[in-house]
Amino acid sequence: MHISLQGQRGARFGELCSSSGPNMQAASQFYSVFYFSNSRGSSCDIFARTKIKPLSSSKLARKLDLTLGSWTCKFPCAVRPCRLSVIPNTNDGHPCISVTEEDRRTDQAWNDELETFLSKWSPPGYLWRGLSVLILAGQVISRTIKGKVHWRNTLQQLERVGPKSVGVCLLTSAFVGMAFTIQFVREFTRLGLNRAVGGVLALAFSRELSPVVTSIVIAGRIGSAFAAELGTMQVSEQTDTLRVLGADPVDYLVTPRVIASCIALPFLTLMCFTVGMASSALLADSVYGIGINIILDSAHRALKSWDLVSAMIKSQVFGGIISVVSCAWGVTTLGGAKGVGESTTSAVVISLVGIFMADFALSYCFFQGAGDSLKNL
Repeated sequence: MHISLQGQRGARFGELCSSSGPNMQAASQFYSVFYFSNSRGSSCDIFARTKIKPLSSSKLARKLDLTLGSWTCKFPCAVRPCRLSVIPNTNDGHPCISVTEEDRRTDQAWNDELETFLSKWSPPGYLWRGLSVLILAGQVISRTIKGKVHWRNTLQQLERVGPKSVGVCLLTSAFVGMAFTIQFVREFTRLGLNRAVGGVLALAFSRELSPVVTSIVIAGRIGSAFAAELGTMQVSEQTDTLRVLGADPVDYLVTPRVIASCIALPFLTLMCFTVGMASSALLADSVYGIGINIILDSAHRALKSWDLVSAMIKSQVFGGIISVVSCAWGVTTLGGAKGVGESTTSAVVISLVGIFMADFALSYCFFQGAGDSLKNL
């Protein structure tokens, strides 16, 4: 069967963008005549109402449907994407429609590429985990202010972070104090400044060593445990079970750990400072002949109350960093047992980096200008 399409002369057009110009877009309607002929030579004319789409249309009609009385004719037509433009007819002055082929539409291709990119793109792991740390910290602060704290879990975590971590913290601080005593005593003895050893050790321990060493030990012992526990609960869907039971995982799991860490770290820091100074005094007296009274008197002259307060503030900030980072890395764990191991290692590393960065920022804020702590020695 042969199909030919002709526009009826004098057809109605819709509004045109402009009456002049080489190419003009149009959205119009007109009456068309379809002429059908078969092999027998018979023919018929059918008038049908046809709609021409504007230039921005992506595809023309793929199927032509004609309904005549009680029967319907469907004529599938293979139509490629094309561009419609209106060009003035120089013969009779009426506009005529011309159809030009277009191999590829730039805007449609760009939209397809954008949709493909957005569907396949996912933010990097460090980016969305870093955002999760900030979000989790905000949720913990808001719930603590509102009093939404599970106190039983808080006491359990406080016992875990505090008393059960005292031994390893004190042992570490004792050996760190003795190691620094060896270096200070050797150099100060050559300069004849034996009475300044205790003051320098006290300042070093109170301002830097005690909070940093204690936080490093807690990050390795407690931070890794937090990340591993919450990571295992996440991959085994236990956190989803808590939500089903009506319990908020942040209130039940995260907030008690953060509060316990922020409370326990300052006390551990003071204990580590005391043990570190005691071990230093014993080593200086037994090995280098510098009396314990000289060490303690020098430390008393050099220390100020602000030095101990700054140490407690630092340790509290470090405790918050360790707990929030470890919990955030735990609740964002993916990939089963392998993901739990990677989250635990990454949580400890990020916690240590955060501790050192926060230590620099706080030291820069607390101790500016020339110091006068050693002028009385």
